[in-house]
Amino acid sequence: MHLVAIGFWGGFFATVALMLAAALAAFAKSHHRVALSAALTSLLSALFVVSYLGWLTVPDTALEARLLAHVAILSAVLLGLMLMTELGLLREADVARRIRRRMLAVAVVTLVAGWLLSPRSALALSSVVAFGIGLAGLLVAIRGGRRGDRLAWIAVAGVVFMLAAIAGLSWIALDRRGVPWLVHPASALAGMAYLTSVGAMLWRRYSYLIELREVLAQGPRYDPVTRMQSAAAIGHVVGLAFLHQQENPARPLILVAVSIGNLSALEQRHGRAAFNHALFVCASRLRRCVPADLEMARLFDDGFLIVARDAGDRQRMIQLSRLLALRLSQPVALSTSAMASDLEAGQTQWTPQVGLGLLAATSHEDPSVVIARLGDMSRIACSYVSCIARYDEASGRISELLSTDTA
Repeated sequence: MHLVAIGFWGGFFATVALMLAAALAAFAKSHHRVALSAALTSLLSALFVVSYLGWLTVPDTALEARLLAHVAILSAVLLGLMLMTELGLLREADVARRIRRRMLAVAVVTLVAGWLLSPRSALALSSVVAFGIGLAGLLVAIRGGRRGDRLAWIAVAGVVFMLAAIAGLSWIALDRRGVPWLVHPASALAGMAYLTSVGAMLWRRYSYLIELREVLAQGPRYDPVTRMQSAAAIGHVVGLAFLHQQENPARPLILVAVSIGNLSALEQRHGRAAFNHALFVCASRLRRCVPADLEMARLFDDGFLIVARDAGDRQRMIQLSRLLALRLSQPVALSTSAMASDLEAGQTQWTPQVGLGLLAATSHEDPSVVIARLGDMSRIACSYVSCIARYDEASGRISELLSTDTA
């Protein structure tokens, strides 16, 4: 092997060691699932590389090819399942069971077919199937990214690098002497990029758990609205927005209130930790959906406020409200304990009862009256099918915003 190639593969195994060290650190902090995911990803990747580079002490070439075929399928299936877990596709028991059965069926069929072929053909078949599993994971990640999951785009980058590494290592395994030496550094770089992408995904999850631990432990002292302004500052936020609207009175100020109607019932049944976790999750979902040019703040104990200072397009805010009603009402697995070891294990399933109030206001109105009206509208909307209420300026009444309604 070329000296440059050796150096690049050394960099890859250094990345593996670094990821294992991070897994140990996460395990020491009682975040066992994050630690297990990081350790399995790094170890499986290292096993795949060591096998395909021919560094296993197997004297028989045919036996080595059979072994590599099994390693390829095992690694592809496990890494594919871990990717789907990180993307949240295995949260529902029925879906998870169906996906695991299909992955197991693919692995069994591939291995059985491989034994009917020559060792070299079996290795080629397993490599192709591993590449196909990676392509399926890429399509799943792209679909998740297009639906608004930012974590999925990191997964897309990681899977692309993984596919490049699989292609290069398959070439190396099938033609060790004839493969150009540049394939080695390219494959090593792709492997390092893949591990880095997985590390970024796991870090986002780990940092989320660190913040969630503070939320469950401290409650109101640690604002679960996740870097939004507190409810105490709501008057100041709306007041500044009204002052800004006076400069351009032709464009109304549009406000959206979001209420979670069943938070109090959740607290009474499962305690304050579950309440804080639910509020934290809802705020995180809200922050991922709301564009950066809109301002967010807490609204009372069970809601949020979105202020659009320059939103002349009401249709945009209607579409945003419908998106929020859809995203915020998704079920979530909540922790009922603030113990670090319990944060990743959802102990109760809860579905938020969401209501949104959409209101266009002018600077001539009293901010406190507008806030109170918005709160009432969002709570009333919890009983609507569309989960959205709007204020009709002409009649002065609150009505449901139907799916067919426009600005």
